[in-house]
Parts: sequence; structure tokens; C-alpha cells
Amino acid sequence: MAAVPGAAGEQSVALRLSGDKAMLYQCNILGTQDTQFDHQGRHYFYCCHIQGSIDFIFGNAKSLYQQCTLHAVARSYGAVAASQRNSPTEDTGFSFLHCRITGSGQIYLGRAWGQYSRVVYAHCRIDGIIVPVGWSDWNDVSRRSTAYFGEYQCIGAGAKLESNVNWGRSLTSDEAKPFITLDYVDGNQWLML
Repeated sequence: MAAVPGAAGEQSVALRLSGDKAMLYQCNILGTQDTQFDHQGRHYFYCCHIQGSIDFIFGNAKSLYQQCTLHAVARSYGAVAASQRNSPTEDTGFSFLHCRITGSGQIYLGRAWGQYSRVVYAHCRIDGIIVPVGWSDWNDVSRRSTAYFGEYQCIGAGAKLESNVNWGRSLTSDEAKPFITLDYVDGNQWLML
């Protein structure tokens, strides 16, 4: 039986990734709350299926998710990503490129777990399960000026930027460029594709 999303003490990590230079290909990572602890290091996820409800991708890694399906199983509310970046000098954050966001509930694209959280969605297809504001400051208004939450050329009913919070960013092509290639995780140095 799956844990009820948001229930105290019932969440369980399905995958914790703490090493540097890791690639996951066509993996199914299934859970509810706190499914994938993308702890630290540089990671590349390609064609993976990640399922959860609240903060189902969380941590302080620098990761590129490409052509992945992010499937929410939230019964009422939840969030896809919670970046723990706590300093402007940390070179971490999550980039979602050509991903598909599907599922149930009303979820945030991201929550600011760390003061300087960084989450970007580019060229993603987002179903109509996103709360209208899009992003959460984790009940700390000071994070609105330090978090970096961005979207670039996303489509679908959940990609309605006009209703998102005014501190989320609609990125220009120049602003999106560092997040949409393998260079984001220095992949040209270690990925042999």
C-alpha cells in the first residue's frame, strides 16, 4: 500500500543518487512523497519515468532530465521538484528538457526548499494539473527574490505562464541556453553517447 501524500513519517525514497557523473536511461522510479533524492553531483536522466506526489524529485544535485515522463499521483496537492540550493555560489539545480508532466491532483512545478532553489522547464508538455500560480516559495516570501524558477517554450494546459507567480521567469532563448544542452551537467566531458 502506498503512503498517503503528505502523511508524516510515511514517505520513502525509491532512489538516492549521491555520486557524481551518473546517467540513468529508461529507468522507472516509482513512489509517492520524496520519490527520488537527487542528492548531489552531476546527473543525466534520459527517457526515464519518475512517479510521485509531493517533492518527488528533491535534493541539491545538478541534473538534466531529458525526454522523461514526470507522473504525479497526488490525491489533492503536490510538487514535482524541490531544489535545495542554499547559496548563489552553488552550481546546482534541476533542468527538465522535452519532458512530459502528467497525472493527478494539483501540483506545483517546483517548491523552494533552499533559499536559492533553481528549477527550469524547457520545451516540456505540461498537462492541466499545475496549480495556477505554478511555483511555491515554501511559505518563505524572502525566497521569491532568490529562487530561480523558469519556463521556456513549454506547451499544454499546465503551461499557462500568464497566471504564474510574478517572481517565476518566462525565459528568453539566451536565458534558457545554459539549461538546454548536455553542457548543463558538463556532459561533453564525461558522457559517452
